[in-house]
Amino acid sequence: MPEHRPTADGLLARLEERDRARLRIYIGAAPGVGKTYEMLAEAHILRARGLDVVVGYVETYGRRDTERQIGDLEIVPRRTVAYRGVTLEEMDVDAILARKPHVAVVDELAHTNVPGSRHARRYEDVLELLGAGIHVMTAVNIQHLETLNDAVARVTGVRVRETVPDTFIERADEVINVDATVGELRSRLREGKIYRPEKVEQALANFFRKGNLSTLRELALRAVADEVGQKAASYRQREGLEPALIPERVMVCMSSNVLAPRVIRTGARIAGRLGARWYAVYVETPQERPGRIRPEDDDALRQNIALAESLGATVVRVKADRPAEGLIAFAQREGITHVIFGQSARSRWELLWRGSTIDKFLRSVRDAAIQVVPFDQPSSATGSTGG
Repeated sequence: MPEHRPTADGLLARLEERDRARLRIYIGAAPGVGKTYEMLAEAHILRARGLDVVVGYVETYGRRDTERQIGDLEIVPRRTVAYRGVTLEEMDVDAILARKPHVAVVDELAHTNVPGSRHARRYEDVLELLGAGIHVMTAVNIQHLETLNDAVARVTGVRVRETVPDTFIERADEVINVDATVGELRSRLREGKIYRPEKVEQALANFFRKGNLSTLRELALRAVADEVGQKAASYRQREGLEPALIPERVMVCMSSNVLAPRVIRTGARIAGRLGARWYAVYVETPQERPGRIRPEDDDALRQNIALAESLGATVVRVKADRPAEGLIAFAQREGITHVIFGQSARSRWELLWRGSTIDKFLRSVRDAAIQVVPFDQPSSATGSTGG
């Protein structure tokens, strides 16, 4: 067989990717799904690995969970700007450039800067940071993508004024969809975890209507899947490979967590929309082998397996010392295109000590769309969703 040689464009792309700063984008269907929380959790993990991480800009909106998640991460002070008799705060791009961290966390990607700023939009600030060699983690809601602006307006009746061009999303090295169920989002809203109490009823009757949220969740899923597909196609073209018709394959990272049924149902729904075969994969670690697993965890696992099978999944049990190892090996072997994780509300110290299965997965499997389903409550079970 003739030796395969990458094209000149492929070689150039490899060299450029080796040196350029990386961009990770967390996308959600609506405010309150947990994008900023997830991003900050990963920031702590990166810092624990020895990377210099700073918070360039994070807006907590008074959410206590998000404020606690910042913890002791270094925050670059914002710059103050006087505008029309009001003092406003903006991300200090110059201060971040002077600080030269490895990674900057930048929230509210679609934000419009105060008139007179160096850049009109925050995504342009991010591009400057990337151009200076600083890796960036950022977050945005799906309704702010330029090409989806009309669709969102038709569905919700709300025209979003601040948008991010799709070319920016294409620049991303990793795009992660952080998901929450419609019922969960509306419950968070009623509990005052998203907006102030006086805005709750109006939001429930308008943007946070059930139909709106369901459609926005589907848009977020498809946007991430399309982006992954485009990147895979570009890679094959650069490397001189033939276009491949790869069937969609969905993997749900199942565990003995009592809250895992939410993840399983999400996987079944996604697989149904894609017309794809799907797997519910459980990693049996040494702590959960027969005879060692706790009875309550074993009961939860059996129930989760039964639910997955009833919904049409192929249930797979793999053995590995760590959840990430088993999940990565299976995904690579089976050509998985979509992965659904559960993200438990673990403490920051636990994340630092044990690391993130999601983060490890992303470093090894780059051609799969990732969806994260947050858990409201921590579980003592040592399952394989491993958020």
